[in-house]
Amino acid sequence: MSDMTPPSFRDIELARPRVYKHVNKTPMLRYPLLDQWVGCETWVKHENHHASGAFKIRGGVNLVAQLTEDERRRGVVSASTGNHGQSMAYACRVHGVQCRIFVPVGNNPDKVAAMRALGAEVIEHGRDFDAARERVETLAPQEGWRYVHSANEPQLIAGVGTYALEVFDEISDADYLFVPVGGGSGAAGSCIARSGMGRQTKVVGVQAKGADAFARSWRGPERVSDSQVHTCAEGIATRTTYDLTFEILKEQLDDVVTLDEDELREGVRAAMQLTHNLAEHLRCGAARRRETLLVAAGGEEGRVRNVGRQHRRGYAARSAAVARLKPSTTTVGCSARL
Repeated sequence: MSDMTPPSFRDIELARPRVYKHVNKTPMLRYPLLDQWVGCETWVKHENHHASGAFKIRGGVNLVAQLTEDERRRGVVSASTGNHGQSMAYACRVHGVQCRIFVPVGNNPDKVAAMRALGAEVIEHGRDFDAARERVETLAPQEGWRYVHSANEPQLIAGVGTYALEVFDEISDADYLFVPVGGGSGAAGSCIARSGMGRQTKVVGVQAKGADAFARSWRGPERVSDSQVHTCAEGIATRTTYDLTFEILKEQLDDVVTLDEDELREGVRAAMQLTHNLAEHLRCGAARRRETLLVAAGGEEGRVRNVGRQHRRGYAARSAAVARLKPSTTTVGCSARL
């Protein structure tokens, strides 16, 4: 694992050419039905249009492009439930580096197949992501592999932060940016990009109630961990917080909200019905949108609160507060999976 110095805004800017050598910019589209449902102008940033279906690919290609010759020779190892693993597999393939990914036993078979199709060796271990991660952290020093943590990597954060640059380039007056939080790299990159570009946007994290260790840690006086998680949103099903991203988010994140399982599932339905995109739980914003974030722009009000069982849950409830914004507000969501 690399040093734990938080990436700077300059690091995100420098990541752009490395990312765009292999990854295209993604579109932001507006859907009238989504406007009506949320109650304001709404845009979706389609990170789901990447070949891997998630914004993680940006961080993978940025990090692997900067490995030393010794690290390339030793090969890369990481733990993932799928999105980070696909990003690392893709990046290692284009750079000619051996890649090993540890996943939980019984992991999503489609994601396992995708990682293997990209050339990664996939090993199953443990009951969840953190069990697989702990196994990697034991083996990596013994085997000499270059361990890539899914959150504690400055160049991963810098790479994924490039999608936030694209959002703020297009929507300069955003009020809110809603980002799902698992390990926190997407939210951390968004906070750094927001501040570096001088935007006044509030960045809000979104978690599943059944995997809310980050939310409770961020709100409370100390960091907490759980022994298990209970959520269908596998991409954000983490039991603990991670040093680098938590440090950034504790200081720079504006708020965090949590969604229950019904709200997450409603997000999948809403994404399909209103945008014709098949989203994965939570990465759809505050509703299961696979790596997505929602930006609200143009309104004057909007104190973010966990509204709970608001009538506009799911896709808009990713923020649970989007429905509270005034009709003049413009919202932008970033979706990361078809």
